[in-house]
Amino acid sequence: MDDTFHGDLIYLFAFGLAGLGFALGPFAVVYLLAPRKTRQTANKTQQAIECGMDPIGDAWIRYSAVYYLYALVFVAFAVDVLYLIPVALVYNDRRFAIRDFIEMALFVGILSLVIVYAWKKGIFEWKRNKTSPNL
Repeated sequence: MDDTFHGDLIYLFAFGLAGLGFALGPFAVVYLLAPRKTRQTANKTQQAIECGMDPIGDAWIRYSAVYYLYALVFVAFAVDVLYLIPVALVYNDRRFAIRDFIEMALFVGILSLVIVYAWKKGIFEWKRNKTSPNL
C-alpha cells in the first residue's frame, strides 16, 4: 500500500464523517435546544399537537387534483430556472450574443406557453368544494 492510497482513505473517511455530521447534527441541535415541559400534556398522550394548538376536525382531508397540478407546474419551473443560470454563465461569448439571446428567449417563450396552457385549463383557479362537511 502506498501513501497516496492512505491519503485517499483519510479523505474518504473525513468526508463520510462530515456527511454523517451534517445528517445527524440537526437532530442533536434540536434535541439540545428544544424546550422541555412547556405544554400541558395531561390526557393528551395520543393526541397530535401542531404549533401548540389543539387540532380541530379530522386530519384526513381530500385535496383536489388541481393542487397537485399546481405543484407540478411549480416544480417544472423551478427546475427550468436552474437550467437558465448555468446557460447564462456559459453563453458569455460576445460573438454569439444574438444567437444565445434568441435561444434563451425561445426557451422562456416555450415556458410561457406552458403557463398560458395551464391558465386556460384552470389550474391556477382554486375552487372550494361546497359539499365538504369540514368547511
